[in-house]
Amino acid sequence: MRITIVSLMLATVCVSGCNRSDAATTGSALAAPAATNGEGSATPVGTVGHVDSPRAPEAVAAATPVVREVTIPAGTLLTVALDTAVGSDISRVEQPVTAHLTRPVHVHSAVVLAQGSRLSGVVTDATRSAKVKGRAHLAIRFDSLTPSGDDQRYAIRTMSVARTAQGTKQKDALKIGAPAAGGAIIGALLGGKKGALVGTAVGGGAGTAVVLSTRGKEVHLAKGAPLTLKLSAPLTVRVRG
Repeated sequence: MRITIVSLMLATVCVSGCNRSDAATTGSALAAPAATNGEGSATPVGTVGHVDSPRAPEAVAAATPVVREVTIPAGTLLTVALDTAVGSDISRVEQPVTAHLTRPVHVHSAVVLAQGSRLSGVVTDATRSAKVKGRAHLAIRFDSLTPSGDDQRYAIRTMSVARTAQGTKQKDALKIGAPAAGGAIIGALLGGKKGALVGTAVGGGAGTAVVLSTRGKEVHLAKGAPLTLKLSAPLTVRVRG
């Protein structure tokens, strides 16, 4: 009897020890650290998720804009509008002048300079009209261009745009002749033929004095004035696309 009881107690202790060993083994497996490599660093553990693959060279090339050089030939006409008002009596030589393209420029049916491209230049001559001789004269020249939507500035060579005031000889003759005729009539009434000659001289002298004290017309180009420029040398620009 005693032997049987002792045998049952030993069996119970063995079963309990086995259960504890299995539990410890399971816990150790669950808490086991990540495997390490020879250098002691942890080996990365793979994760489930989306990983971006490298972009194909064709896709990168398609996303990069193509830049090419295009040459605009000499003699090409540029239609512009002034952004700066100038005049023979209000401007000075070397005064900055700006304008913008009102029409795009095409080369082989492709747009190389868009509408709105900016041009810069200077006044090269601003001569007021004289009281006796000499008509007013104004000239401007553009020497740089910045394409629309770009900060790149290009040096350009264009023909000067010049304007000269209209002559006033006919009006001057009328200014002299009218007073002379009036003087002759008054002189004739007062002193006959001799009086007419004297009156003509006096009247003509008065008319001449008016002409000598009056300047001729000035020449002006208002803001927004349309101009046509002509390239005197080829212009090479960089075009995207």
